[in-house]
Amino acid sequence: MRLFALLILAIVIGAVVAFAAQNQQYVTLTLFNTQISASVAAVMGITYLLGMFSGWTIVGLLRRSFERATDFHEHRQQTAAPR
Repeated sequence: MRLFALLILAIVIGAVVAFAAQNQQYVTLTLFNTQISASVAAVMGITYLLGMFSGWTIVGLLRRSFERATDFHEHRQQTAAPR
């Protein structure tokens, strides 16, 4: 299984390197009169990392919210039970 995972990792790394090698042209990004020029590969990499970070943050937020909501519900059931 580890050999299979290593093979998949090598294929993914190879695809990323091929993508970066074939996309050397520069693009210009504009946001509020600020322009930034970067290669397509750099823009895609930064976009991917920002997506990972925002996804991780949202998942953590939802997990904490769900845990608090279910904990509140359990706490409410325990206090409502007759003694």
